Amino acid sequence: MDPLRRSLLLAPLALAIVGAPAFAAPLSLSEVSQYLNAIQTAESTFTQINADGSRSTGRVFIHRPNRMRFEYAAPNEALVLASAGQVAVFDAKSNQPPEQYPLRRTPLNLILGRDIDLGRARMVVAHGEEQGMTTVTAQDPEHPEYGTIKLYFSASPVALRQWVVTDETGYQTTVVLDGLQTGASYPPSLFSIQREMQRR
Repeated sequence: MDPLRRSLLLAPLALAIVGAPAFAAPLSLSEVSQYLNAIQTAESTFTQINADGSRSTGRVFIHRPNRMRFEYAAPNEALVLASAGQVAVFDAKSNQPPEQYPLRRTPLNLILGRDIDLGRARMVVAHGEEQGMTTVTAQDPEHPEYGTIKLYFSASPVALRQWVVTDETGYQTTVVLDGLQTGASYPPSLFSIQREMQRR
C-alpha cells in the first residue's frame, strides 16, 4: 500500500493537546471506556500529520458502532468511509473503485465497537500521562499484528484530544481534532460505501 493510501486508511482522530495540569493523575481505563461508550455521534474538523511530516485537513463524522467518515479538504479531496465492516478509500483523482479493507484489521476497530472495554486482557499495552493528558495505547488482543492506536484524553471535562495510529510496519499517522462535538443526527447515507460508489 502506498504511503498516501496508508495515511488515509489509518487517518482518523487526533486532537490538539490543550492545557492541563502538568502532573494530573491519569484517568482510569474504566473512565475512558465509559466516555467512549457514551459517544454515539460526533464530528470535528481535523489536521492529519503523516509520518513524512506532510499535513492535510478535513472533517470527520462518527456514528458508533462501526461508522466513520473522513472528508479531506483540497487539494487532497479524498474520502474515507468506515461502514458495514469495511473501510473504503476513495481517491478524488481516480475513476477506479475505492480500495477496501476489513475494519477489524485496523486499530480504528478498537474505538468504534459497540461495547468498548479497555480492561480486557492484553488490549491495553500502555496507560499513563503525558503533558497533563491521559494516554492509552491499545491493540486487538487477538491480532496484535494489526497495529496500535494511542489515544490522548483531557480530564476536565473528559474529552478525546488526539490519537496516533501505528500500523504493522511502524508507519504512524496522527490526527488532531479541533474539538469533538457530540449528539448530532446523521442520515445512514452519509456512511454508505455503496451509495458513494453509485454517486461517483
